[in-house]
Amino acid sequence: MSPLVRTPCTRIAAAIGLLLSLASAGSASAAVSVRIDNSEQRMRVFVGAGLAYSWPVSTARRGYRTPPGSYRVQRMERMWHSRKYDMSPMPYSLFFHGGYAIHGTYSIRQLGRPASHGCVRLHPANARALFSLVRSYGGARVVVTD
Repeated sequence: MSPLVRTPCTRIAAAIGLLLSLASAGSASAAVSVRIDNSEQRMRVFVGAGLAYSWPVSTARRGYRTPPGSYRVQRMERMWHSRKYDMSPMPYSLFFHGGYAIHGTYSIRQLGRPASHGCVRLHPANARALFSLVRSYGGARVVVTD
C-alpha cells in the first residue's frame, strides 16, 4: 500500500494521535505555579500563563525565614498539626521544602505582614481553594522570592 493512501483505520489512528498530543500539550501548559513574594507578603497563583488568584499571605517574621527558591509540592495534608510549634493547626497544608508549607491560618488579621515561623499562611478559604486546585492538577511549582 502506498504511504499516501489512507484507510479509515489509519485516519482514525492519526486523529487519535493528534488528540493525544494536543491533550498532553494542554495539560503541560495548564500547570499550577504558586509565586510567593516575601517583600510584598503576597501570593499569586497561575494556571498556565494566566493569573488565577492573588492573595495576601504571612511569611516569616523577624528571626525566622521563608526560604527563597523554586520547589515542587512534595506532600499534601488536609489537616496537619505542627509538632514543632505546640500542635498548631495547619489546615490544607502543601509542604514544599522539608517542614515548610503553605497552609491556612486562623490568625487572619496578620495576613499581609510577616508573622510566621517560616511557613506561608493563607486565609483558610484561600488555602482550601489552592489545595483543591493543586490536587486537581496533580501538583504545583512553588517559587519564593525575597
